[in-house]
Amino acid sequence: MSVADFAFYCFAIVVVAAGMFVVVSKNPVHSVLWLILAFLSSAGLFVLLGAEFVAMLMIIVYVGAVAVLFLFVVMMLDVDFAELKAEMARYVPLAGLIGVVLLMELGMVFGVWDFADQAQALRGAVTPDADQVHNTAALGQLIYDDYIYMFQAAGLILLVAMIGAIVLTLRHRTDIKRQDILAQIYRDPAKAMELKDVKPGQGL
Repeated sequence: MSVADFAFYCFAIVVVAAGMFVVVSKNPVHSVLWLILAFLSSAGLFVLLGAEFVAMLMIIVYVGAVAVLFLFVVMMLDVDFAELKAEMARYVPLAGLIGVVLLMELGMVFGVWDFADQAQALRGAVTPDADQVHNTAALGQLIYDDYIYMFQAAGLILLVAMIGAIVLTLRHRTDIKRQDILAQIYRDPAKAMELKDVKPGQGL
């Protein structure tokens, strides 16, 4: 067994174990820490595959931003996780049934899966030869040159999804004074100001 094989098995075992602990941990902070470990191990697997750029994305974006954001949200918000788990326990049978159905569908798909003869050649023809161009440069050329319109469309879809999530979760409270732009634009200047004739020595 080579060093690369040993590293692959180590990273793979850590990813699977950390993913399991993310689900079964009772403390949400511990779950986020196990999630960070799973992301780091996944980055190690990408390095072994020769995808250094994707590995750096895993560390910078997922570990440095998403996982840390989860950790801060979990630690700062006063969330009653016992109540959430009690509510979730009601839907465990339905979730188990859906999981079984999904596993059966995946088993049926992989049971009849057949690789085409030209699939390997078609995958290799997407990017230039690794001996000529570095994989990071090839990835940049592929995303920002060959498929720039689809990349921008994907970003637009994510933007619409983010705005939709904000609109759906926005709750207007009656005890908060909000700015009314139209009321400010259409206000009558004659009624907006009131002149007071204050006599000398007389207060307001």
